[in-house]
Amino acid sequence: MKYKVTLHGKTYEVEVEKGNAILLDEYEAKAPQKAVSSAPVQPAPAEATSASVQPAPSETPPAPVQTGAGNAVTSPLPGTITSVNVSQGQNVKRGQLLVTIESMKMENEILAPSDGTVTSVSAVSGQSVSTGAVLLTIA
Repeated sequence: MKYKVTLHGKTYEVEVEKGNAILLDEYEAKAPQKAVSSAPVQPAPAEATSASVQPAPSETPPAPVQTGAGNAVTSPLPGTITSVNVSQGQNVKRGQLLVTIESMKMENEILAPSDGTVTSVSAVSGQSVSTGAVLLTIA
């Protein structure tokens, strides 16, 4: 089986077979592209966002929803938020730990893509998120 793992801004392609792991490739992780929408997007009802239903692999992930001024920081993978390390109005530096997401029994650190000020925080500890879900915005 082949896996892609992103850790501290680097993506690793690994092949695992019968207990042996082989590193196939290593490269800098790229920030996800933001979708541009002309119509405002309404947030989903609370009971729909708390469900842990995952989209079928053939479906495309939902477009990120931007909730505050600035650039949206989105979830690169589905999982459960285990910690939110910033609050609205806080200044952050590039590479600073923002959110930790647990996925497949592994903790994944979401780091600040740039220096700025957190304008909104959508992530809540214990919340299930899907790929592309807006965690917070930085201006």
